[in-house]
Amino acid sequence: MKNIYSLIFLLALVACGNSKKNNETAVETPSNSHEITITQSQFTSEQMQLGKLEEHTFNEVIKTSGMIDVPPHNKASISAFMGGYITKTPLLIGDKVKKGQLLVTLENPEFIEIQQQYLEIAEQLNYLKSEFTRQKTLFDEKISSQKNFLKAESTYKSSLASYNGLRKKLTMMHISPSSVEQGQITSTVNLYSPIDGFVTKVNVSNGTYVSPSDVIMEIVDTNHIHIELSVFEKDILNVKKGQKIRFKIPEASKKTFEAEVHLVGTTIDEINRSVKVHAHIINENEANFIVGMFVEAEIITAAATSLALPKDAILEINDDYFVLVLEKKAKDNYYFKKVGIELGTQTETYTNILNTKDLIAKDILTHGGYMLLNETEGGHSH
Repeated sequence: MKNIYSLIFLLALVACGNSKKNNETAVETPSNSHEITITQSQFTSEQMQLGKLEEHTFNEVIKTSGMIDVPPHNKASISAFMGGYITKTPLLIGDKVKKGQLLVTLENPEFIEIQQQYLEIAEQLNYLKSEFTRQKTLFDEKISSQKNFLKAESTYKSSLASYNGLRKKLTMMHISPSSVEQGQITSTVNLYSPIDGFVTKVNVSNGTYVSPSDVIMEIVDTNHIHIELSVFEKDILNVKKGQKIRFKIPEASKKTFEAEVHLVGTTIDEINRSVKVHAHIINENEANFIVGMFVEAEIITAAATSLALPKDAILEINDDYFVLVLEKKAKDNYYFKKVGIELGTQTETYTNILNTKDLIAKDILTHGGYMLLNETEGGHSH
């Protein structure tokens, strides 16, 4: 029985010792106190930094997306005026071309028929013109009937219209009417580039038959590029010409570029309820943009300056936010106090603090505070 009492007494002593030890640990743990003590060695090894509230500009933005594009007059789709078979395609995608440079050659027997028709009418026209002049003179002198005069006039003017039409068609086909009149008939026509630029699409190969509705290739002049954004109907009234834009090419670069709103569309897309916004890129030569690249953008509609702290200074525990304010520094220790805060507008690096009364002119731990949370409460830096 005596042994039993002795065992109970020993267990009670151990329990009291553990309780005392736990209570001492709780007093030193930051989670159970608004005061935190950091040694100089901790401060140095964790590369902690002190700072103060500072004024920072926060932008009101509209987030949107779009693509890199060029103006319509900087883009050319090459088609043939008449169908034909491709006999020559000297260019590949990416080739640079000059205005007037040969793009493709087409061949078709119909080209010969048009030249024959033109040549026949050209040969007849001199005779028909002289006959018309002769009949007019005879009619004026009342020698010939009005019927003969009108018939000669009609035949001449009809042939003249056909002649001018065929001549224009030959010119559009890049065939010289003068050469045809000299008997030089060709079965091929050449298509030339209407602009300087780069070949971005080639839809044919040798032997391919193309009709007038087919796009043979596409050429884009990249001397001036811009971004086309789609802004939702609910935001469009806040978008004005001249507003600054920040944008990224998420698939190609982490760098942020700048642009400016140049034109705001006046019609709404009925399907996605959005409006097109045309923006000019500032320093467009600083990156090798490619037409068609997807962009993510923020249109800055307003800006305000307010007191803020770096995001590294803000600590979070159970959805509550606070900062560590330096109370005093004595010998080799820093004594901090936890102060609760309310968050306002945020950027990638700074957060607006709404309740600044207890923080004005105070030294605040702006870097390294997350280490304390990781060691104690499992919280994290905001």
